[in-house]
Amino acid sequence: MTCLKEGSSFFNYYTLAIVTIGYVLGELGHYLIGVTSKQTAMDLHYGDKSCQMSTSDEIESIFEVPGNATCKAFGNSTSCDGVESCEWTWNGLGLDYQLLAGPSFIAIFTIFGVILGFMADKYNRKATLTICTFIFGAACFAQGSVKTYWQLIILRMVMAAGESGCNPLAQGILSDIFPEDKRALVMAIFNWGIYGGYGLAFPVGRYITKANIMNLGWRACYYIAGICTLIIGVVTGLTLKEPPRKAIGNENDKGNQPEETLWKVMIHPRMLLLMLAASLRHCGGMTFAYNADLYYNTYFPEVDLGWWLFALTIGIGSIGVVVGGVVSDKIVAKMGIRSRGYVLALSQLLSTIPAFGSVYYEPKWAMTTLALSYFFAEMWFGILFAIVVEIVPLKMRSSVIGIFLFVMNNIGGNLPIAVDPVSKILGYRAALMIFYAGMYGISSILFLITCIFLESGKKEKTETTGNIAENAYQNSGFTNDEGVPKVIYTPRMFVPQDLDKESIRL
Repeated sequence: MTCLKEGSSFFNYYTLAIVTIGYVLGELGHYLIGVTSKQTAMDLHYGDKSCQMSTSDEIESIFEVPGNATCKAFGNSTSCDGVESCEWTWNGLGLDYQLLAGPSFIAIFTIFGVILGFMADKYNRKATLTICTFIFGAACFAQGSVKTYWQLIILRMVMAAGESGCNPLAQGILSDIFPEDKRALVMAIFNWGIYGGYGLAFPVGRYITKANIMNLGWRACYYIAGICTLIIGVVTGLTLKEPPRKAIGNENDKGNQPEETLWKVMIHPRMLLLMLAASLRHCGGMTFAYNADLYYNTYFPEVDLGWWLFALTIGIGSIGVVVGGVVSDKIVAKMGIRSRGYVLALSQLLSTIPAFGSVYYEPKWAMTTLALSYFFAEMWFGILFAIVVEIVPLKMRSSVIGIFLFVMNNIGGNLPIAVDPVSKILGYRAALMIFYAGMYGISSILFLITCIFLESGKKEKTETTGNIAENAYQNSGFTNDEGVPKVIYTPRMFVPQDLDKESIRL
């Protein structure tokens, strides 16, 4: 089929769809534990216990909170067991849950992300991505069959190792098959996989668990997610292609400048500022992701906001991703890479005030302001990595992305731990305002400062492939000791003896 021919526009978008679906499934497996933790803990017996509504007396809606809120008033097993419809049982929280959801996953995810980033610069990215997809798909499936808490810990670590390759490998492939004028939109669509997976975790984790398919309960969620991931792994391996590597962005303008090292690239002020700003922005997003359910159930226990959170994450977030990518791509064609930084800074600034509103107002206005915040906030990821791939050399692009993600995930992924001690001093709502909305605002300022170090102005650039045909010569490689291209003289033609010098000049 010509539409699936490598290099065609349809095939490029097909590639984008496949790697994005794989990323969505990876993030679904990542965030499922946050939704199924209570049922998982009751089955595997880990974490804390508390007084909760009896599972045999739960109403049709698993979001029903008022009765459960009443049960929570009893702080010990003796008083709890004496109340009808209440029971003292595992609640899915505690240190065991925090270790399961956060550090054990993030540590492996970030370390292997760097390793796989370096591998992506040296080996076939499509093949490596296929292997990674099979690894985290199989680990996700296996989580449905665990019998102990430590089995679940180990399998989540294996899943993290596999999923860590998705971002650097896929972004390397996508940056080589799409031109500059579409790159931010493409990166935004791909990185929306984080929010797509997070959003899907709500209905998948809650309603599939409730459906109790084949009497599997929460285990069915992992079986289904794992099977879908393995299918995508097969499709990735059989249908995608490894594209030629391209030099993009500022690389084509380097000419005879000295070759950059990975260390120099990473300590450049623009890269350091980008990593710091991205880490704080990621902290804001993770703070809300980890605390959204708990916050709204704590302050508004009588209102079911589960479907609202799902709809806003998938719907409004998707619109913001697309708009941000399109605007960035259109502007960069006229103003240069610096324009992406302006769009990035402005989008996060515009999302800050509505973010404050989403944790200040009552449910109706909280969801309204959250929708507005999501629209602007979700523009960031695609634009950010469009900037990153355009300012780093071709040969170390995936390595830089791997290191970038390592720093961003370790800082942004672990800072939300501070919400708990701060909330005990200032209150839960104030803590979220600082680590969620506040981080949005600080990151927007840092993104704006970063623009100083980005290239400005429209430049005529061409994208060149990094693969040289076999038995061919790359003329740029012929240089003298000073790195200046040699002048190559053609041999003189034979001059007949009977022609005088004046004739030769003619």
